[in-house]
Amino acid sequence: MNENNNGPLPARSSGEAVSLPHIETWIFDLDNTLYPESCSLFDQVDRRMGLFVEQLLDMDRVSARTLQKQLFREHGTTLRGLMTVHGIDPQSYLDFVHQIDVSGISHDAELDRALERLPGRKVIFTNASVPHAQNVMERLGIASHFSDIYDIARADYLPKPARATYEDFVSTLDVDPARAIFFEDTARNLEPAAAMGMTTVWLETFSNGSAQGAENDYVHHRTNDLSAWLTAVSLDAAPR
Repeated sequence: MNENNNGPLPARSSGEAVSLPHIETWIFDLDNTLYPESCSLFDQVDRRMGLFVEQLLDMDRVSARTLQKQLFREHGTTLRGLMTVHGIDPQSYLDFVHQIDVSGISHDAELDRALERLPGRKVIFTNASVPHAQNVMERLGIASHFSDIYDIARADYLPKPARATYEDFVSTLDVDPARAIFFEDTARNLEPAAAMGMTTVWLETFSNGSAQGAENDYVHHRTNDLSAWLTAVSLDAAPR
């Protein structure tokens, strides 16, 4: 998930059942994708990003917040900006911003069942860290379904939607893009995936600029209910 500006609505909607017998790798973003935006977990992360900048540079809260958003706009993530401009240690930043209360997330039995029925691999592709992903998945009760987590550290801190990160992701995890589907709440992060041949699904979110680009052709499907969408998927024909 990316850190603002509401974007336009997509031109297409796909509430109908979708046939996906060819998919062998199911790729999921983490924040605001595997759990709903209403949990407000990323709001906590966002506040801690501002606090990190405030403490690092001895700034007042408003100035730190302004700088944080500037770094995000110019470098893709606040972390990348702080590494580039201020040479910070990325691990200390990630540890700090992910010290959040995850009690707002509980076991999602419907999502658990939906993931269980999907054939093939399920993996996480996130701009967050492995410990944060594990923490969230354990709370949701879905960790057992996922075979791998490709996080920001494995991407050498080059965040989505950098094309080089997607290329490294498919190479490292041995993913065939033509047989993969990517679920993501930030619409523009679907563009490289679609260009590489993946099927894409946008999880409808309209805050923090997540809808920017959602009207474009690289958004193949969209939904506001991941569990229901996965449950409705047709898997009738065996992959060849």
